[in-house]
Amino acid sequence: MNRLAHETSPYLLQHADNPVDWWPWSAEAFDEARRSNRPVLLSVGYSSCHWCHVMAHESFEDDATAAYLNDHFVSVKVDREERPDVDAVYMEAVQAATGQGGWPMTVFLTPDAEPFYFGTYFPPEPRHGMASFRQVLEGVAAAWTDRRDEVSEVAGKITRDLAEREMSFGDSQVPGEEELAAALLGLTRDYDAARGGFGGAPKFPPSMVIEFLLRHHARTGSEGALQMAVDTCERMARGGLYDQLGGGFARYSVDREWVIPHFEKMLYDNALLCRVYAHLWRSTGSELARRVALETADFLVRELRTDEGGFASALDADSEDGTGRHVEGAYYVWTPAQLREVLGDADAELAAQHFGVTEEGTFEEGASVLQLPQQEGVFDAEKVASVRERLLAARAGRPAPGRDDKVVAAWNGLAVAALAETGAYFDRPDLVEAAIGAADLLVRLHMDDRARLARTSKDGRVGAHAGVLEDYADVAEGFLALTSVTGEGVWLEFAGFLLDHVLAQFTDDESGALYDTAADAERLIRRPQDPTDNATPSGWSAAAGALLSYAAQTGAEPHRTAAERALGVVKALGPRAPRFIGWGLAVAEALLDGPREVAVVGEGSDPATTALRRTALLGTAPGAVLAVGAPESDELPLLSGRPLVDGKPAAYVCRNFACDAPTTDPDRLRTALNGRKT
Repeated sequence: MNRLAHETSPYLLQHADNPVDWWPWSAEAFDEARRSNRPVLLSVGYSSCHWCHVMAHESFEDDATAAYLNDHFVSVKVDREERPDVDAVYMEAVQAATGQGGWPMTVFLTPDAEPFYFGTYFPPEPRHGMASFRQVLEGVAAAWTDRRDEVSEVAGKITRDLAEREMSFGDSQVPGEEELAAALLGLTRDYDAARGGFGGAPKFPPSMVIEFLLRHHARTGSEGALQMAVDTCERMARGGLYDQLGGGFARYSVDREWVIPHFEKMLYDNALLCRVYAHLWRSTGSELARRVALETADFLVRELRTDEGGFASALDADSEDGTGRHVEGAYYVWTPAQLREVLGDADAELAAQHFGVTEEGTFEEGASVLQLPQQEGVFDAEKVASVRERLLAARAGRPAPGRDDKVVAAWNGLAVAALAETGAYFDRPDLVEAAIGAADLLVRLHMDDRARLARTSKDGRVGAHAGVLEDYADVAEGFLALTSVTGEGVWLEFAGFLLDHVLAQFTDDESGALYDTAADAERLIRRPQDPTDNATPSGWSAAAGALLSYAAQTGAEPHRTAAERALGVVKALGPRAPRFIGWGLAVAEALLDGPREVAVVGEGSDPATTALRRTALLGTAPGAVLAVGAPESDELPLLSGRPLVDGKPAAYVCRNFACDAPTTDPDRLRTALNGRKT
């Protein structure tokens, strides 16, 4: 066992038995590099990363390679999900130097943590024009020994270049109609009208862009925006990206048609997509959207919820295929023979037609990924349900993919928001309770007595690393969603604590720009700062959204001002790169709409209160916030001074410092919250 045996990260623990003398990221590791006059090998990955496992097996489990590493390097292993700040800083260097990036990320550093040589996966032998890992190690070791001055010069230049990089954050003005219309036009140009989604292969689920499209449609009535959202969601849900038996989405599709996924299932993707499909149902009433939202929510609770009430980070792409081999997708794919074994000939034929299973296979070795291809004819719904149930039961007997049980604060915040809203929309109190359970864990375990967040926990043990901006923002977003769904003011209070830290620790007082790490966090060679949305909303966009919602709930002017200043980057980037700032655009839609502030006053047991509350929850006005409570309640600020109307429960709708007349009529409230400009 090496030093990783004492870590909480499942990814690091996977390497605890390596013959490599691994160190976790720590000051002590760099002290050892200085003491022993050796360079640092920094290896960054995550537990469900396929090529990380491959390189580990080929190189880090190899005794000869490990011996060479131990003699010539101080080897540091980092879980990118646990330390996104370290990952971001060195990935920027890798991309700047090589034009591409990815994981595993392999970077060689001086003892002062300055990078001087980069790569991703290295094979054990030379292949496809790539040097072997051993050749790379020998070349770096020789350069360190024989050309130290040159290495130091390169490392210093790279570090200076990174430190001097400045992003153009635009001016302090918020994005307006012109920028959002230009963003929609840019998305239209990138849209794959034949297959849904944007761009070519590989295709990632554009959850944040779809949120923007739905909000833009709600505010402006744009049918083009709605159509892109509807068609993309249908294509993803009918394709192999979606688990047709167990629910939930894979990480991405390797092809343009959404047929062949990269099979790992991430908490963040599924939380974001669960919310997207719930919002799509709210906008359109689509039965497919309803089904996918609920199945994805059930997947989250069934397969990712931990014993402590939080949600695990991921399921691996690989699993054992029954012959001892670990193979990508083995848990999910089917051959016609496997269908016959479980279902018998007649039902196997129906299943093959319904799910697109062919003799040739759509994946590897004659196996097919289940999908729902468009085809003529109608299938018997009861038979299909029976087939699906039997296949799911049979699949449960296969060796399951590994699970990364690490609880990441930010991703749990996304799950809290998704489950709270999905449970409220579809009258599933069990989903709301699951959201509350995760939120409770975040408060009990991840927040200290000063409301500072820890990034991760595992098995009820909190990790050592401080939360970053996305943790504060996404957890606040989850608490704000719970505020609207439950009417409990404690969640608004906790959100306020977190967002006060955003203002104090993550915000540049002069420009309003946001940093990914706190002012008092560990100093790296560069303080990371990235406003673009990638697999998840950037901390920057997420913070802008949470600050705006909190200000709408409370009237807090500093939070509103901070949100508006943060959105200056959307004014700059939205028209140029709309695919990479989707959540920022969605927040900008909320700002342009108000957002609307809704207070429903009435006794919770009164059916009239329930009707108004449900109508408010299902309103499509972008970013609207809701407070529900009894008359004279001091639970939430929006309820203050809101009496019953003629003794009846009533709804109050305000925005931009102006309020509509209160109403006791759900239909009038629905009209007030339909999102259109008035």
